[in-house]
Amino acid sequence: MTNDKARLMRIRKANNKTRPSFRRFHSWRYKKLKKSGWRKQRGIDNKTRRKTKTGVVSPEPGFRGPRAVRGLHPSGLKDTIVLHKKDLDTLDPEVHAIRLYSRLGARKRIDVIDYAQEKGFRILNLGISKEEMMEFEELDEEIEDESEDEDEE
Repeated sequence: MTNDKARLMRIRKANNKTRPSFRRFHSWRYKKLKKSGWRKQRGIDNKTRRKTKTGVVSPEPGFRGPRAVRGLHPSGLKDTIVLHKKDLDTLDPEVHAIRLYSRLGARKRIDVIDYAQEKGFRILNLGISKEEMMEFEELDEEIEDESEDEDEE
């Protein structure tokens, strides 16, 4: 990641911490509005629409992050959904991080994961942590060592 991109990612992270949560007007009052997202107010007397001090904060252009890093994964890579091995041929591991399609079956998932790791891609939804992955690799090495010892005898 270039210095400029890293700087913009730090700015975006700082902005995310100070950005208010844009709640829908009266979402605290009515249960049916709790999970709904922000909607622009259009009432003639609405304090949020008139931007008074007592109204809810509305999204404005100043709240957005820097354009160059907008929509990127926190790692600074573009998040791309992958279904087939051939999808990886058009991608660059230094630019793209891959997310496996959620309805991908186990057999095909394993093939795609192996191919992606050979090419050096970062997989965002592998399903297990790095520590668990290291434990599996250690177990595989121990099993291989035991099988080699049995073959020698």
